[in-house]
Amino acid sequence: MNQLPDCDTLALDRQGGILHITLNRPESRNAMSLAMVEELRGLFGEIADDTDIRAVVLRGAEGHFCAGGDVKDMAAARGQKVEVGEDPFFKLNRAFGYLLTEVENAPQTTVAVLEGAVMGGGFGLACVSDIALAHSNAKFGLPETSLGITPAQIAPFVVRRIGLTQARRLALTGHRFDGREALAVGVVHDCAEDTQTLDKQLAETLDRIRHCAPGASRLTKKLLLSVEKEPLEQLLDSAARDFARAIRGQEGQEGTMAFVQKRKPKWVE
Repeated sequence: MNQLPDCDTLALDRQGGILHITLNRPESRNAMSLAMVEELRGLFGEIADDTDIRAVVLRGAEGHFCAGGDVKDMAAARGQKVEVGEDPFFKLNRAFGYLLTEVENAPQTTVAVLEGAVMGGGFGLACVSDIALAHSNAKFGLPETSLGITPAQIAPFVVRRIGLTQARRLALTGHRFDGREALAVGVVHDCAEDTQTLDKQLAETLDRIRHCAPGASRLTKKLLLSVEKEPLEQLLDSAARDFARAIRGQEGQEGTMAFVQKRKPKWVE
């Protein structure tokens, strides 16, 4: 992607092989509007084949990650007539599910930096990230049942992230919790007590990503996401073919030589 697209709900900043995406609706604590969903989907679709982008960082503007779904979109959907086979609420809700699937399957390594409100849809985005870092004061929750609705698109990803037992407790009580508890239950991988430490954790995470070969990382993520979807023997056959191509390829040769010569491989920026 030679030039970053213009977005109304996102702020974009590319730094070498790292693309920083900031959810940029601070007036609503970065609530997930349909416009934001569409811009995120378009962006992830556009970068899918861009092998120069190695990692994507998702963060929210002005101290909040994402407060959930946008109330204005829901009000607009309520005012629309239900046509045969097409409920506006179905379209609104399902669009976010498509986004979660696309972010989870993005070939790049995705890092979520979680501050302030991490509710509903924001919680869903956290659960599809490869690496999640949280401020200890961040507020997590699945408030849907307390509002008379269901976490329809989010729930499957939450279950896969933290397991059915914890997901049932959180979803069926609307329990709200901080970054420390998010770390304890497995939503996030690290927790910081202040913004300076959080930024340091992000920098260290990106440095570790840069030390991993881009092609190998893409293949490894694909392998990991296939574990629950493919029969084991078929998956192992496919993994062995990828391994053979990787070890004979440029990255495999460069990685081996760098190890022998006690230097950093060329892909380390």
